[in-house]
Amino acid sequence: MDRRISVAPMMDWTDRHDRYFLRLLAPHILLYTEMLTAQAVVYGDYRYLLRFNPLEHPVALQLGGSDPSLLAAAARRGEDFGYDEINLNVGCPSDRVQAGRFGACLMREPALVAACVAALRAAVRVPVTVKCRIGVDEHDSYEDLRQFIATVAAAGCEIFIVHARKAWLQGLSPKENREIPPLRYAIVWQLKRDFPQLTFVINGGIKNAAQVAEHLQWVDGLMIGREAYTNPYFLAELQKQFYSAAHHPGSRAAVIEKLLPYVQEELNKQTRLGSITRHLLGLFHGEPGAKRWRRYLSENAHCSAAGVEVLQAALACAEGG
Repeated sequence: MDRRISVAPMMDWTDRHDRYFLRLLAPHILLYTEMLTAQAVVYGDYRYLLRFNPLEHPVALQLGGSDPSLLAAAARRGEDFGYDEINLNVGCPSDRVQAGRFGACLMREPALVAACVAALRAAVRVPVTVKCRIGVDEHDSYEDLRQFIATVAAAGCEIFIVHARKAWLQGLSPKENREIPPLRYAIVWQLKRDFPQLTFVINGGIKNAAQVAEHLQWVDGLMIGREAYTNPYFLAELQKQFYSAAHHPGSRAAVIEKLLPYVQEELNKQTRLGSITRHLLGLFHGEPGAKRWRRYLSENAHCSAAGVEVLQAALACAEGG
């Protein structure tokens, strides 16, 4: 699986509708689900939670949890559904995640993370990966991070996605944890030098192709977060530059035309149009018609009878019609 570029798992953002849309923009980029707790996958409506469209491949399932046996059971369900990778969240700093003893707080317990990885690897044949931060609270020295990587790698994890910020579990909100702690890319580059046999994917603050090219000189891949959501056509540009120009999706209008059959299929299943169009608001980011596009969708997509004609009309507005 090519890991040069991926899109980060983002709560409330990277649902199956968003992933389908992003796949139209970039056929080769690796996609991730929102984080799902192992408990929800094992004891909840897992068929609803895990469903995705085959066009989304390659797509990874991100799980949250700290119980090795529960994670293993959830991972088996994910593999049975056809996910291409199981990723363990050891980076989310929210209070809700901490209360469940998973996410970034687990960086203080590398032996437990190793046990979770071992259980996951024993349960599935697809790759098992870990997404983490460069540190958490006072556990933020390079030696702490190096020891964490070494311990988890010894359990069989060969692929680490590292957000190049530390996390403060007390005093900062999840949003602040994505912005206030400084980005320290050189630390992730150093991990690659110290563990050349492992695969490292860097995450955090990457917003242009020049940054992508620079990071690929030092690490194996990079993960795009908010930029992929607020400016999704950025992924089409990356597809052209770093993969294949032949698979570039074409214009923004062409992307919407390709999306329309999916939208109609979902509407036939009683999906509300707004559940899909909320992910499209940034498509014309930086273009002259961006404001008209956003306004039309925002004002019309949530009507109960809204159909594909809303998208077509919004497109006409964006293009100055």
